[in-house]
Amino acid sequence: MERESELIGAVGFSVMTVRPGDTSLAIGIGDLPIVSTSYFVNLMESASVAAISEFLEPGETTRLVRVELEAIDAVGIGTEIRATAKCSGLSGRDLTFECDIYDGERHIAHALMKRAAVERVSFLARTAAQSFTSSKPLS
Repeated sequence: MERESELIGAVGFSVMTVRPGDTSLAIGIGDLPIVSTSYFVNLMESASVAAISEFLEPGETTRLVRVELEAIDAVGIGTEIRATAKCSGLSGRDLTFECDIYDGERHIAHALMKRAAVERVSFLARTAAQSFTSSKPLS
């Protein structure tokens, strides 16, 4: 990572409009036509990536390690929600983000998210090798 001292405080944003297919009802994890909390995580991840993209070395990326999510309120179809993510910590290759989602001024969700910086090619090679060695032949 470049300019590590500047990472702390870096902010990213992401926006989405809730579509019918984004609801808990549509993806089968509930019976309410409200945005699924899994989309909250996706939106916050997008904001986190945007916050630090300029600080990554060529060939470097991040992956989600942990998220603690508090869904404060719900939103329905057609609502535009926006996420903010602020890098609040750096420990080795681990980055911590404070994330929030809003519908206008209404606070919808809050999360603490940890992402790990990885070198893309070696990470994918290691993941592929692990998948290959853990596969069982079909009988």
